[in-house]
Amino acid sequence: MSVRIGIMGYGNLGRGIECAIRNNPDLELACVFSRRDPANVRILTPGVPVYSADTAVEHKAEIDVLVLCGGSATDLPRQTPEFARHFNVVDSFDTHARIPEHFVAVDAAAREGGHVAVISCGWDPGMFSLARLYAGAILPDGKDYTFWGKGVSQGHSDAIRRIEGVVDARQYTIPVEAALEAVRSSTAPELSAREKHLRECFVVAEDGADLERIEREIVTMPNYFADYDTTVHFITREELCRDHAGIPHGGFVIRTGKTGWNSEHSHIVEYSLKLDSNPEFTASVIASVARAAKRMADRGETGCRTMFDIPPAMLSPLSPEELRKCLL
Repeated sequence: MSVRIGIMGYGNLGRGIECAIRNNPDLELACVFSRRDPANVRILTPGVPVYSADTAVEHKAEIDVLVLCGGSATDLPRQTPEFARHFNVVDSFDTHARIPEHFVAVDAAAREGGHVAVISCGWDPGMFSLARLYAGAILPDGKDYTFWGKGVSQGHSDAIRRIEGVVDARQYTIPVEAALEAVRSSTAPELSAREKHLRECFVVAEDGADLERIEREIVTMPNYFADYDTTVHFITREELCRDHAGIPHGGFVIRTGKTGWNSEHSHIVEYSLKLDSNPEFTASVIASVARAAKRMADRGETGCRTMFDIPPAMLSPLSPEELRKCLL
């Protein structure tokens, strides 16, 4: 039986979810919800209805898992607890510093409604989180290093777009090459956030907007830009469409560690991603988690989970027998 997926929000991530469903025969797109007028939303899958976001609860019998595709700055802190009362849900909440409080709010709502909610799914948080967990368990005497980019951060770009006077924006996260080389040399350097990454922002502002205020709000924004060297460029909409239409990303998780009686041997574990499309890869992770969420719900589980809590086999469409034969 296929897992019936509902998509809440049809932007870059929502379209990515739709594509991921097409690539997974055991998943089915049940419907799409949008804050826009449904009559004006054109999706790729023939015959699938588009409903107003305000009517989502009316359609809960049609959906096994609702995937929430809003932004982490303002949408998901409100939406995920709200919908976890009525649906099994998956989100991609990526404000790392606020994940613990988000978990608590979503867990209470999901348990109240008797549903499963999986938060912070994607590649970081998500796949990178798992890489850190596995490497740290294997090399307890060591250090983790995470580098993002060069690429467009959807969450950071969305945070800029929420600023008054901003029409559109792209934010690039860029690793500092010297810091990356120092980590790979096994010297285990102590690096601050500012020493590891640069942030570069390309912003389209409204005519007559206060550019100095917008730049100040960007570079001082807590959890996003305040701890980094950030450069802001104001450009035209035409320049943004011409030069920044793609959404690439990627990065590295590296753990350096020691083994031996006297810690005489050094090791480096590195996991890397190079992504043509940040939202489409994130969506592909979410699709596998939606499968797991349905399986957990079918077992009678309730409450909030993260990717740490999902057995790897639950993410795969393959049976346990196939996994043991083909991958073990």
